[in-house]
Amino acid sequence: MTSIWGRANPQLRDLTVYEPGKPIEETARELQVDPAAIIKLASNENPLGPSPKAIQAMGAALENGQLYPDGGGFYLRSALAARLGFARENIILGNGSNEVIEFLGHAFLNPGDDVIVSEHAFIAYKLIATLFGARTIETPSPDYEHDLEAMLNAMTPKTRIIFIANPNNPTGTLISQIKIDKFISCLPENIVTVFDEAYFEFLENPPDTLQYIRDGRDIVVLRTFSKIHGLASLRVGYGIARRELIEVLQKTRQPFNVNQIAQVGALAALTDEAHQRETQEIVDAGRNYLQEQFREMKLKFVPGAANFVMVNVGDGAVVFKKLLAQKIIVRPLKGYNLPEWVRITVGTMEQNKKCIAALKKVLL
Repeated sequence: MTSIWGRANPQLRDLTVYEPGKPIEETARELQVDPAAIIKLASNENPLGPSPKAIQAMGAALENGQLYPDGGGFYLRSALAARLGFARENIILGNGSNEVIEFLGHAFLNPGDDVIVSEHAFIAYKLIATLFGARTIETPSPDYEHDLEAMLNAMTPKTRIIFIANPNNPTGTLISQIKIDKFISCLPENIVTVFDEAYFEFLENPPDTLQYIRDGRDIVVLRTFSKIHGLASLRVGYGIARRELIEVLQKTRQPFNVNQIAQVGALAALTDEAHQRETQEIVDAGRNYLQEQFREMKLKFVPGAANFVMVNVGDGAVVFKKLLAQKIIVRPLKGYNLPEWVRITVGTMEQNKKCIAALKKVLL
């Protein structure tokens, strides 16, 4: 029988499948231990879990689980718009912000087009570009930060989308408002630029990218309920852009792409500012602790702005396996061309201390 690959879209053959952080359940099975004994610091999840308000709201929403969700996400989009100072028509919901990235591919990418990303940026951008037959132009990342000038210089007549993660995952670096303003001032108006701000709520003085949308630029800002809101399992993200751009993206969206339980949970989480503050306080203290310990251990690390820290441990894959044997999951970064590094999510202080103790043990 002829291989099915001969009939499949050719770009799929070389498409790398995204590998998420190793699940707790899988690790527990491999080590034959109780899942409760595993500490997962691999996926930048909220150590507090979901907002209690969200849990309560989702429980109540289950009673109507036989009904289709609100396909337009009216209440959640309205609440987000009111909070951000936009109209509901400026917001699109996604099954995670990753789905909004896919909408952008459907809307703007054709085979032979170019997408610009930074070295060591979130790998999903490359995957989406490849999926639509576009070429990824990757610019150097000095000091593990986006070089916006290099990204401008890398533009070609076929450039359609530029992706900028801020803070960047997995490096944790943050681009300043001054650098962003300069970049926008030099940016041609016919290129869609995406600011992926999944970790926006962890920042004390975040850059303002929404101003460019108000100015009518083709800017898309991505945010998510997966991080500070602790709803990663529900997959709720959203994009913010000018109305006409959102209209285009809505044409690519499947009906009912965000389920009703997720919409209700996200809406409740949005109102729980106390949970968000507590999360931010825990993350700030935990990140400071991890970085202080890395200094004492004389390990090179990249000072982070989000809820994780990237640290050089010599051989990321080996240290990952050794920590796994200690029931601690971190993220090796060979797939980001950072084989010496691992990314460690900030957990509770107890989890952070156990991670550091284990790291000291495996690095002896």
